[in-house]
Amino acid sequence: MSGEFIAFFILSLLTIGGAVFMISFTRVVHQVVALAFTFLSIAGLYILLEAEFVAVTQILVYSGAISVLMLFGIMLTKHNEQETEKRRGFKFFVFLVVAGFFALMFAGIQSMNIPGEVANYSTTNNVKEIGILMFSQYVIPFETVSVLLLVALVGSIILAKRETGDE
Repeated sequence: MSGEFIAFFILSLLTIGGAVFMISFTRVVHQVVALAFTFLSIAGLYILLEAEFVAVTQILVYSGAISVLMLFGIMLTKHNEQETEKRRGFKFFVFLVVAGFFALMFAGIQSMNIPGEVANYSTTNNVKEIGILMFSQYVIPFETVSVLLLVALVGSIILAKRETGDE
């Protein structure tokens, strides 16, 4: 068992754990912190894959995105409501199902035999390759995603304004 495998295992657990906590928490601030752990863990996985530029971009972009998400989450949620009664039995059942699914997937992945050679990207310039692909082969999807994000931002602002106008 190598150190890279242990790092991958720990980062994978942090990624999955952050995602599960993000879904299960009820307070917006706790959800945002769990989401931040997930994004940072994904950046660590990118570093393990020798994609340092993507990892740094992940941290820079998503740390800004988390800040904006936190602002929208606070704006769009009601803070006067009392916490609802927790259903412990149902949550325990869901935890058992998720843990069983995780154990099944882990055993399946461990037993896989993947043929082929390991890719070696350490000799190529990641940033140059990403730039060439981004502005040649993937320029239309890149621009489409930017327009989609702009529409989502405008829609969120309209929803937030409408809710405050009704009160």
